[in-house]
Amino acid sequence: MQAWLLLGMLVWGVNVSAVKVLTGFFEALPLAALRMVVACMALSAILLWRRGGVPVFGMRRLAALAGCGFLMVYANQILFALGLQRSTATNGALIMALSPLVSALMAALVFREALTARRLVGVALGFAGVAAVVLSHPGASLSHAGLGDLLLALSVVSFAVGGVGVQRLARQIDPLSMSWGIYVMGTAMLVLHTLLGPSPLGAAQLFPGAWPWALVLFSGVAATAAGNLIWNRAISVIGVARTAVFLYWVPVFGVAVAALLLGEVLSWWHLFGFAAVMSGTWLGTRPAAAAVPKPAP
Repeated sequence: MQAWLLLGMLVWGVNVSAVKVLTGFFEALPLAALRMVVACMALSAILLWRRGGVPVFGMRRLAALAGCGFLMVYANQILFALGLQRSTATNGALIMALSPLVSALMAALVFREALTARRLVGVALGFAGVAAVVLSHPGASLSHAGLGDLLLALSVVSFAVGGVGVQRLARQIDPLSMSWGIYVMGTAMLVLHTLLGPSPLGAAQLFPGAWPWALVLFSGVAATAAGNLIWNRAISVIGVARTAVFLYWVPVFGVAVAALLLGEVLSWWHLFGFAAVMSGTWLGTRPAAAAVPKPAP
C-alpha cells in the first residue's frame, strides 16, 4: 500500500507542473472544466465496473454532495488554475503542502479536536513558509505573482472546508460512490459556468493540439480519478492519520519536477519556505501524545 501511495503522491506532484503547462494553452475556466469532465468519465467507468450501476441519493445527501462539489471541485479547481496562471509550479507545490495543516485546523474548529501548543507552532511555521514563498518575488505585490500565491492558498482552504463535509458523509456513503457524486456535482457547475461564460468556446480553444490534450488526459485520469481512488483505498487500509503523512511527498516531487522539466529556478527563499511548510505541517497534523501514567509511589 505504501508503494501505491508514493506513486499517487508522485503523480500529484507531477500534476502541478502539468496544469502549469496547460494554463499556457487553455483559459482557467475551460481548463478546469475539461480536466474534471475527463475525471468524471474515468470515475463513472470505474463505478459501473465495480458497482454495476449508478447510486441513487436522497435529497439531503444530494444537497450535501453539491456543497462538497462546490468547494472541492468547482471553487478549488478555478482557484487552482487561476493561481497557477499567475504564479509558478514551484510555489504551487509548496503552498499545497499546507493542505493537511489546514485540514487539521478545520477539524479543530468543527469537530472540537484539541488545538495544542504544538499544533499552533505548526500553524505559525506553515504560514511563515507560505509568506516566504510569496515575498520572495522581486517587488512582490498582490497585483502580480503574489495574487497567484493567494489564489493557490485559497484553493487549499476551499478543499479543506469541503473535507469537513466529506468526513460527515463518509459515515453514510461508501468512498467510491461519494467521490463520484462530489465530482459529478462539481463538474456540472464548472461546465455550466463555462458554457455561460462571456467568451465563446471554439475548436481552437478546445483543441489546441495533441500534447495539451495528452496532459489533460493525464491530469484527469491519473492525477484526479486514479489518485483519489488510491487515496481513499489507503485510508480504508492504514487509516487517515498514517495516510496523511504521505502528503508531505507532494511538494517534494512537485518542486523537483518543476525545477527539472520547467526550468524554474530555486532560491534560498524556496528552501526556507519548503522547510517551514513541511515542519509546520508535520507538527500541525501529529496526533497528541497519550499521557503516560506515573508509577504508583
